[in-house]
Amino acid sequence: MEMTLRWYGSRFDTVTLEQIRQIPGVTGVITTLYDTAPGDVWSREQIHALKEEVEAAGLHISGIESVNVHDAIKAGTADRDRYIDNYIETLENLGKEDIHLVCYNFMPVFDWTRTELARVRPDGSTVLAYTQEAVDALHPEDMFASISGDMNGTVMPGWEPERMEHIREMFEMYQGVDDEALFANLKYFLERIMPVCREYDIRMAIHPDDPAWSVFGLPRIIVNKENILRMMKMVDDPHNGVTFCSGSYGTSLENDLPDMIRSLKGRIYFAHVRNLKFHSPTNFEEAAHLSSDGSFDMYEIMKALYDIGFDGPIRPDHGRMIWGEKAMPGYGLYDRALGAAYLNGLWEAIEKSRR
Repeated sequence: MEMTLRWYGSRFDTVTLEQIRQIPGVTGVITTLYDTAPGDVWSREQIHALKEEVEAAGLHISGIESVNVHDAIKAGTADRDRYIDNYIETLENLGKEDIHLVCYNFMPVFDWTRTELARVRPDGSTVLAYTQEAVDALHPEDMFASISGDMNGTVMPGWEPERMEHIREMFEMYQGVDDEALFANLKYFLERIMPVCREYDIRMAIHPDDPAWSVFGLPRIIVNKENILRMMKMVDDPHNGVTFCSGSYGTSLENDLPDMIRSLKGRIYFAHVRNLKFHSPTNFEEAAHLSSDGSFDMYEIMKALYDIGFDGPIRPDHGRMIWGEKAMPGYGLYDRALGAAYLNGLWEAIEKSRR
């Protein structure tokens, strides 16, 4: 495996490439063109400039997270083919720049949902958190306002203000779209893009829905082992794969994370590894990566990845805000650096124990 860190670009991220380069064992970044909107074509010139910037800092681009999928594609509206054509052009340009991994999601409206961005933990750190009761008490149009004050002046992925201004129209777009329709729309999208993925050897790694249940009545399909195996079977192509995110699949306590990893052998192309602390099945907060700080056995998760021969990029996921850092919630430097070191240590111990 290769240890990486997510990076949003020098114009948007409080963490610099120079800082990332100093985290032991981190050799690549997972990045994006953060100022592009879903449906925009990424030009080869833009991609090349980003690649040059990363490489000048002594790192390389290990993959893209995300080339966002336009809601017209997810909802299956009449103009979806135009946006799929744009997506295909972007994939071609990524392939020409020797980038072969794209993480994406197929979540309607909200790319992820949290009800708190700065819940204070007993040690004084702050974390992202979710309670179903808070969601049930909110109207969807009020969701952004409820968390925007905790973004530390940053723009959170999936919660861009210009996107949230159109939330009512987006909900109307999904009228009549249930889980089966969303599956059909995902199948249509994947079948359209697989030829270019084969041509340029681009592995599409779908990210699970977060949380792993319906929010505000919207459909959710990438939530468990059964559904992800269904997705891969319905478009049976080795370029149709998975981002295994322990924190997103782990929002459902019914998911056996090590078992899921083993069932996806050969189709996990990217991994997000993080820990959650549960107070009830629908009240959780994001913990430090250390097993004892949360509810997951991180050793067993990493061991399962090792056992299936996972050799793709991995990254520590959402970190706590610690030591007075002010950054995009979940994406500061300090706790993610600690997480990278911890995950590297687990991997080394597992590797040596197998010899």
